[in-house]
Amino acid sequence: MQAEFTLGIEEEYLLVDNDSFMLSQAPPKLIETCAAELEGQVSPEFLQCQIEIGTKVCRNIAAAREELKRLRSCVAKHAGQLNLSPIAVSCHPFADWKDQHHTEKERYDDLRKALGNVARRLLICGMHVHIGIDNKNLRIDLLPQLSYFLPHLLALSTSSPYWQGSDTELASYRLTVFDNLPRTGLPPKFSSWAEYKQTTDILIKLGIIEDTSKIWWDLRPSHRFPTIETRIMDVTPRLEHTLALAATVQAICRMLCRLRSQNLRWREYDRFLISENRWRAQRYGTSQGLIDYGEPKVKPMADLVDEMIEIIQNDAEALGSIGEIQKLKEIVSIGTSATRQRSVHAEAKAEGRDPGKAVVQHLIEEFQCDL
Repeated sequence: MQAEFTLGIEEEYLLVDNDSFMLSQAPPKLIETCAAELEGQVSPEFLQCQIEIGTKVCRNIAAAREELKRLRSCVAKHAGQLNLSPIAVSCHPFADWKDQHHTEKERYDDLRKALGNVARRLLICGMHVHIGIDNKNLRIDLLPQLSYFLPHLLALSTSSPYWQGSDTELASYRLTVFDNLPRTGLPPKFSSWAEYKQTTDILIKLGIIEDTSKIWWDLRPSHRFPTIETRIMDVTPRLEHTLALAATVQAICRMLCRLRSQNLRWREYDRFLISENRWRAQRYGTSQGLIDYGEPKVKPMADLVDEMIEIIQNDAEALGSIGEIQKLKEIVSIGTSATRQRSVHAEAKAEGRDPGKAVVQHLIEEFQCDL
């Protein structure tokens, strides 16, 4: 079994005006000042109201915490000087996508042309977790096994219940928007890296995509790095919850590799069955539970989290992240961001305050609480 399971975290934030709480275009000065301080770890995103950060390669979750805290603090500081605030949420509670403009950059210009009006609706933000896996064939072998846990990760990260001022009744509306793009959803199963390359190279050779960065599965081998990249999660407002989810992905990868070193493996379930849990996570977050296909029965999320922690506990201890994965219980207990946003919305409405603005103020405060 490989010795290291390095990790990296990418997050996308929305920028809001501190007075109106409406989305604001990222001023060039903000990108420039952040980039100067963060040495290329910050960049514009598809829409002008977005900004993206990425940690360096981290050896453990403690290093990831320091990296993420530094990145979030820097963006918040420089945004504040322009009367703006970043919020780590997958959908703004009341903004209209038709009012947004994409960033003028060749990559994004091409994306807009290729995807048409579907691209304009991408007023969504996500979180990506990279885990270093040296062997290419091992990355491919892990895809169908790790896919089983993707709905669990989505359920625990949900932060997008609102869309254009309406409660969608979903915990993650972001995924509904994102699934309109091609080459999304659960990854297919491949027998080897060679088969994966042979399959994806067809689209590249035909000029349909320039490289595999245009493949947006929930889980994929990274185009740029020797990593497996988990992409299904909503971005979460609280830094400590982000770290809990990243540590869980890291520990699951180690657990699966440990099983493989013992000539064992996690059972692979059909994508049809995993997709059902994916929908349940998207619709209900942590409130209605997921299907345990081993029994089979629908189990409460609290029970599933307890079982998952037990399965990966030895691996989390080896990785120095046992405290972080225990935070999953807190997420279930207090609710994901989607649950908390609805509580703030209901309270503000009952008190006669603007509920949408109250939610944005809540998201600003949650972004700041762990810095």
